[in-house]
Amino acid sequence: MAPRSTVTDEPDTVVPLTASSETIRPAPGTSTSNWVYEGQFPGPELRVQEGDVLSVELTNDLQAETTIHWHGVPVPNPVDGVPNVTQDPVAPGETFTYTFRAEPAGTYFYHSHVGLQLDRGLLGPLIVEERDPHVEYDREYVVIVDDYLPGEPELPSDGAMGGSGGSGGVGGGGMMGDIRPPYGGLLLNGRLPENPQTFGVTEGERVRFRFVNAGSATVFGVRIAGHEMTVTHTDGRPVEPVSVDSFVFGAGERYDAVVEATNPGTWTVQADALDGNEPPARAVVEYESSDGGSPQRPSPATNRLQYRNLRSVSSLDGVSGEPDRTFDLTLSRGRSQSYTWTIDGQAYPDADPLQIRSGEHVRIRMINQSPVVHPMHLHGHFFQVGNAIKDTVIVPGHRGRVAIDFHADNPGRWLFHCHNLYHLDAGMARVVRYVE
Repeated sequence: MAPRSTVTDEPDTVVPLTASSETIRPAPGTSTSNWVYEGQFPGPELRVQEGDVLSVELTNDLQAETTIHWHGVPVPNPVDGVPNVTQDPVAPGETFTYTFRAEPAGTYFYHSHVGLQLDRGLLGPLIVEERDPHVEYDREYVVIVDDYLPGEPELPSDGAMGGSGGSGGVGGGGMMGDIRPPYGGLLLNGRLPENPQTFGVTEGERVRFRFVNAGSATVFGVRIAGHEMTVTHTDGRPVEPVSVDSFVFGAGERYDAVVEATNPGTWTVQADALDGNEPPARAVVEYESSDGGSPQRPSPATNRLQYRNLRSVSSLDGVSGEPDRTFDLTLSRGRSQSYTWTIDGQAYPDADPLQIRSGEHVRIRMINQSPVVHPMHLHGHFFQVGNAIKDTVIVPGHRGRVAIDFHADNPGRWLFHCHNLYHLDAGMARVVRYVE
């Protein structure tokens, strides 16, 4: 099986993206220096038709090397954006062009894959529009939830692991727990809750919301006051519509949901940190007919989406029956005193690759021996989990177990890692390597 070929067709869309340092203002009177694309935070929305060839010219105006990863899109290996795995990082002052065919349709995002740069603001949405959507809608909004770090990101110091320092109740710190960075708040489309964006709707419309968890260390629970959400996609892939009043997603996951605008008024879209105590990120849904007024807050969740509710509209080729190869992996904190996260006791980059062959049906079974969740992301492939097709999946804490199945149909070297940025940087990753 040949690798997904590098695209030689003329691009349908050419986009320049310059990474630079800028001051952002997520709320009046609040500013910080961030690293951003095209002077914007979040970065500009890239929107293309399914099957179009997209060419993105990255110019690095930072004082550090950088890359771009196209999260969720099974691109050819050389443009996947993982430093020292699929490409050399782009040095300051240099440029690099990423060209790939934008398929399949879905809600994706792009971000730096160097160190902790994602938590400095190097992220933006990538929307690949369906030619024939499986659900009808009249209007859509992209909703990026994120955690806001006012300073420079850094791994927790080794000594910090003894206390519960801001663990927000996940594992309570300690040697086996975790601590989150000192976030200054939670963001929705780059805004703190005191400065919410307004999503205008008209009564009778069906509104599609594309939710992206672009956070670096936060699991979010999402609700919309006064309205049910019909989840139609997970990680960009269509599912049989399922109605819920809330869903939870880990870093790197995406959900699309259609909301029927049948309840006039002014309502809050709310994203709570399940592993932190910051005030919730929020936006406002406002009907044309409403007289303003303060937005109503959502009720407590009673019908939260579960993975078992998700049924993919299409099947994933090559993963029926028993797998050709199975990996049993344990996710845990490192045993040393330093801040380390491991897969089977090994911390990347000093970790053995997971070796597979082209055409195989591969199963990865994970058990999480830590008390904190791990949103695990596989580059270059979609996988089946239960009846859903995804690219990122939460493995619950306290001996939570998840199995994923994928078809080895995109040769190369691909990263498989926790999308909590701090766990990744502290070693929770492996390279999936195709061998002859």
